[in-house]
Amino acid sequence: MAELQGSYDELFASAPTVLAKLLDDGDAGGAVAVLVDGQPVVDVWGGYADRQRSKPWQEDTITSVFSVTKTMTALCALILADQGQLDLDAPVAEYWPEFAAVGKERVLIRHLLAHTAGLPDWNGPIDEVYDWPVATARLAAAPPQWEPGTAAGYHSLTQGFLVGEVIRRITGQSVGDFFAGTVAGPLGADFQLGLPAADDHRLALTVPPPGQDDDYAASSGNSDAPPTAGTPVRVRDANSLAWRRAQIPAAGGFGNARSVALVQSVLACRGVVHGQQILSPAMCERARGVEFDGVDRVLGRPMRWGLGYGLFGRALGWGGWGGAIVMIEPDPRMVVAYVTNQMREPAADSRGMEIIMAAYDGLQSLSG
Repeated sequence: MAELQGSYDELFASAPTVLAKLLDDGDAGGAVAVLVDGQPVVDVWGGYADRQRSKPWQEDTITSVFSVTKTMTALCALILADQGQLDLDAPVAEYWPEFAAVGKERVLIRHLLAHTAGLPDWNGPIDEVYDWPVATARLAAAPPQWEPGTAAGYHSLTQGFLVGEVIRRITGQSVGDFFAGTVAGPLGADFQLGLPAADDHRLALTVPPPGQDDDYAASSGNSDAPPTAGTPVRVRDANSLAWRRAQIPAAGGFGNARSVALVQSVLACRGVVHGQQILSPAMCERARGVEFDGVDRVLGRPMRWGLGYGLFGRALGWGGWGGAIVMIEPDPRMVVAYVTNQMREPAADSRGMEIIMAAYDGLQSLSG
């Protein structure tokens, strides 16, 4: 069995066992963290940080978590709402006047978070993703594809620019800077939206699925989802310096399992982690209120959306292209996070759920 580093509570041994099996089955590298009450019961990592398998995955290795980044951006919006600076029921144009163009005056802030704004597709060239003013201007000028709030369609790349521009208009800061000062800094979480050159040496670049090369492109996400309309994102794009340096708040976050679980413990622990009050209990509860329940037009399957999170029973969370995932269980105050540099084809990728189910085994043992 693959050798893992780190530590874990014996009651949760099933989760590290799953990670070791995934590495034995051919994955390059990855990490798993399980936190209960904000405290680690699993923090393990193993494998390699490069596709040549010459650089061992270390305690401080970070990797792209793709759409798990959406949960970080959503948290920033929830914080502003909690502070009274952002009205979730207000029109987006109240904060971003240019956005009211071509029928978008009825788009509300909560529509952006719940993927019901009608702007799911990125239709510009990939280079515009790296230019914040150009990207947000393109979206401000785009017409909605449906009456806002009446349908959902996963805003794979666009959601981060939409929510992020509202955050910027309110705070005068980029999402990454606001997140660093308000969340990551106070919690001591090793997670960043956009990566500075000083951290390049810690980065595990994304490895395409077996049999694929760096032109492998993103679909809309999971299992049998249809390809996302608009400009595809390829592995070579996601591994580029331009992507790394830009702030792409829907898919450009970098961290490890430990930091993902630590940040999202805010939602699991009623807003307080390590003595830091990040959110109120009321806002934590509102985040998992149902904003949409039906078939998502882009994912092609039933979905329940809350405020920036997918809803799964009483749990909430989301996954990213390539396999990263976070699941938050507020009732037992548990968070499970998995990150990896090894992609697999989405239709055959059950790794995240295997790790989550293994963590539930530990939770049952803990409660029993």
